[in-house]
Amino acid sequence: MSGATTRTRRWAVALAVATGVAGGLATFAVPAGATPPVPASGTLTWSVTPEGEQSTRSLGTVASAQRPERTSIEEFPTEPLDKPVNTVVAELDATVPGGTAAAVDVRGLRTDGTWSEWAEITADAAAVLPELTRSVQTRLVLTAPDGAGFPDVRQIDLTAWNAEEVQASAPAGERTYRVFATREGLVGGTTANGHVIKSRDHFVALPSRRGLANRGSGNYTVQVCTSDDARCEWAPVWDVGPWNTKDDYWNADRQMWHDLPQGKPQAQAAYQDGYNGGRDGFGRRVANPAGIDLADGTFWDGLGLRDNAWVNVTYEWTGSGAWGTIATSSTPLNVRSGPRSSAAQVGLAARHAQVRIECQVTGQSVSGTQGTSDLWYRLAPGKFVARAYVDTAVAPAAC
Repeated sequence: MSGATTRTRRWAVALAVATGVAGGLATFAVPAGATPPVPASGTLTWSVTPEGEQSTRSLGTVASAQRPERTSIEEFPTEPLDKPVNTVVAELDATVPGGTAAAVDVRGLRTDGTWSEWAEITADAAAVLPELTRSVQTRLVLTAPDGAGFPDVRQIDLTAWNAEEVQASAPAGERTYRVFATREGLVGGTTANGHVIKSRDHFVALPSRRGLANRGSGNYTVQVCTSDDARCEWAPVWDVGPWNTKDDYWNADRQMWHDLPQGKPQAQAAYQDGYNGGRDGFGRRVANPAGIDLADGTFWDGLGLRDNAWVNVTYEWTGSGAWGTIATSSTPLNVRSGPRSSAAQVGLAARHAQVRIECQVTGQSVSGTQGTSDLWYRLAPGKFVARAYVDTAVAPAAC
């Protein structure tokens, strides 16, 4: 089949099967022995067409993971659907040279206005969303070695339906884990979502793109605190790393390393326990147990760290309840120990961060981007931000 490109048949889950020859064409087909999924109820179909020029895409190098490859992430507009769905498959019309890869991720809009994690469509399984949704977004992720061209994806056809046997998974509450944090640095580099890293920047990297936020968005945000919770920063996830790129250790159904306990990064297990021969998923000797990378501003200014350290990380999108988006004009928002500007600064909330709100109290009146208000939101015990700088999506109850 070298020299020709074929399309998958209906219901087939798309996966590039490389010819193994550099620069050769890829054939898209159902793997031998695989059974294409069959919808349990009516289907909805739509197509997306990638941009023709790579320069229009979000180009990155997965800066935190320090891989000798380039990443192209293209996000498509949200598709409004006539019926609720929870299962999605895809077909690709594409040419994928050997050594490169093309992947399709989807996510669904939840009833509270937040997004589910990105789920990759694979050759063996459809992407299953955690709850029924009428809004699905698709993104195309291309990778290629330095110096090589990206795959040429001409069209993506998607099919979605309600698999009635799939039960909605109610959020079990925000997940918090103690992990080792390192400083990313890499000023001037490009993150996995295409953000160019600035001096004293405010974002984090996690070792999986399932929680990778859109560029300029905080739809996946973490609350990262010092080990004693004295200082915290709420920061968006804009990069993939450190070490691994498919280690969503905060999930029970993690993509890889299924025998590790939930909440333990693979790099930590490799460093402390000799797991996987002490190497990461790319075969590199693991030199530290890091499960999160912090941009310089988050590291120095938000948490006040001077060296790599153990921190407490809460993955905000895994929770439920009231939430809003930090809407400062440029700089991070001060987090105070009480509902007034004179209270001690105990952390920062980065611009664009999407934060869960525990409750609200009345305090000092403040004027900001969202008007004038005497309400203050408690994001965590002893951690308050002024309502005047929060674009509130779901309002909280009183404390």
